Amino acid sequence: MTHTAPLTFAPEVRDALDRGLPVVALESTIITHGMPWPQNLEMAEKVEATIREGGAVPATIAVMGGQIHIGLTPAALRALAQTPPAEAMKLSRADLAVCIANGRTGATTVAATMICAQLAGIKVFATGGIGGVHRGAEDSFDISADLQELAQTAVTVVAAGAKAILDLPKTWEVLETLGVPVIAYGQDELPAFWSRASGIRAPLRMDSPEEIAAAAAMRAALGLKGGQLVANPIPVEAEIPQDQIMPVIEQALSEAAAQGIAAKAVTPFLLSRVFELTQGRSLESNIELVLNNARLAARIAAAMA
Repeated sequence: MTHTAPLTFAPEVRDALDRGLPVVALESTIITHGMPWPQNLEMAEKVEATIREGGAVPATIAVMGGQIHIGLTPAALRALAQTPPAEAMKLSRADLAVCIANGRTGATTVAATMICAQLAGIKVFATGGIGGVHRGAEDSFDISADLQELAQTAVTVVAAGAKAILDLPKTWEVLETLGVPVIAYGQDELPAFWSRASGIRAPLRMDSPEEIAAAAAMRAALGLKGGQLVANPIPVEAEIPQDQIMPVIEQALSEAAAQGIAAKAVTPFLLSRVFELTQGRSLESNIELVLNNARLAARIAAAMA
């Protein structure tokens, strides 16, 4: 299938792809909707620097001016970081095309970043945590498009598991149904974003970037659709253990229910409340786990290259 997607490549990314060098895609909703200015820019620059230190080229993805930008120049990254959340669309598969067609600014979620990365020929993507099945989904049917995207788009996604505010058992159950390989890195248990442990045994375990790269190559050789999810536990020194974070999450969830917060507003509200209730510790952990995922993604991209 040929496509004529409106892609604009940062010079560094275009050069790396042309030369077959390792490239790691990065999402942009964490910049526009995840953190306030100027911490969001500092974090984005730090993640990009971490990928460069790992021997790969970072490609932060966003929609600006009717183009999908594959990699952002320093000026474009700064401009995106200064865009108010109300002015940046939060893009998934459903609204990506509309945002481009209307010339709006849009930040890519996991699903949209995977789509754009595949269009650009990038095989590895580092993020914080994926979306998943929301608590109470049996009534609301609120399930992130990220899960379906993992089942159909051939990108290896490195995350610290699914966000712990979600229904983790149901999230892993849906991924199993969709046939998505869920690989715990270096441990037998699936991590739970801020915590290394979830109490849920991982269906697959791998201990090296080379194994993960080989598995992706074999999926392609077998003609299997979809990507891989690499669940990379947060570093020990940065984690908030499960017994400490769960009561905080439960409180935030009950507040969201009481205030009637729903749909795309749920996750930002919950993350904001968890930040307040942990006095900022959750954000510090979040930054550390993103950097940790960037380091592993750079190694996987190098193994693929």
